[in-house]
Amino acid sequence: MNLNKTIVLTAVGAACAVTALNAQARDFRLGLITPAQHLWSTEAEAFAESLNERSAGEHSVTVYPAQQLGNEAQMVQQLQTGALDMAFLTIAEISNRIPDFGALYAPYLVDDVNHAARLLRSDAADELLDLMPQGVGLVGLGYGMVGMRQVLSRDPIESAQDMSGQRLRITPFEPIRDFYTATGAAPAPMPLLEVYDALANGQVDAIDMDFDSILILKFYEQADNLLISNHMMFPMVGVVSGRVWRDLDDDDRELIETTMAEHLENVLVGFEQMDADQEEEIRSLDINIVEADAEFFSEAIAEWESIWAPKAPMLETLREEAERLRDQAR
Repeated sequence: MNLNKTIVLTAVGAACAVTALNAQARDFRLGLITPAQHLWSTEAEAFAESLNERSAGEHSVTVYPAQQLGNEAQMVQQLQTGALDMAFLTIAEISNRIPDFGALYAPYLVDDVNHAARLLRSDAADELLDLMPQGVGLVGLGYGMVGMRQVLSRDPIESAQDMSGQRLRITPFEPIRDFYTATGAAPAPMPLLEVYDALANGQVDAIDMDFDSILILKFYEQADNLLISNHMMFPMVGVVSGRVWRDLDDDDRELIETTMAEHLENVLVGFEQMDADQEEEIRSLDINIVEADAEFFSEAIAEWESIWAPKAPMLETLREEAERLRDQAR
């Protein structure tokens, strides 16, 4: 703790110590884009409770889900100025600013959610977090994720050629845009909470989405064709504003880091546990399902690689680690 907290408690010193302690107490603000019922949001609330408990009430966290503080680009700007303290962010906006993060979206880098979680726990993935303070002014404390990416559409997609001309909703970031552009689709960036209406009114033909959100937000009510491709993982990162981090003492940094890491791990484990059940639930719906693998997207993958291999040198490191983990699991 800082020196003010260790002064000798004379009559005057005791009052100074209390003042110093109160000065360190913080009500942090944490923003996310996911709705309140989503696992990211519920673990953010659980993190807030844990931090308050472990700091003996000294710190509190107010959680703002569902884009209450703006979209991710706006939240990153707030984090950079210190107007926002913390966030659980998709890697989307980070990869727009630090291209090496785009390597995490390499098509078929991982096989499934379990493989994705193992890679996100690796030292190779931690190397990317080390780029954040200099690259974007944030401190990355660990990863979460949602399930693998699939394509839900109004009309059937039975071959790669059927992707051509599809207006397809994406999260607004370059690696996923480049992938879908390579398939011949027309990527349409759109906030998560606008997707249901966009499908209903025909504003988009298809969406890039995970099982969890398809079920929670009932997107299958407006699009009843699902391409189960598992073609990309979709990481999340827990961050603290660099400006805020600099003002914290070592004890508070350690407390925040260990507590947030615990709840980010809960997110990873949660999706590992939920994925099979969610896929089973999806398959039980009255929808048309087509399976796809890397061969299905072979031309698009080759084009994506030609763009991103030079832009994201960490891709090779992550591939080697993913392959090592794949071999380890055999």
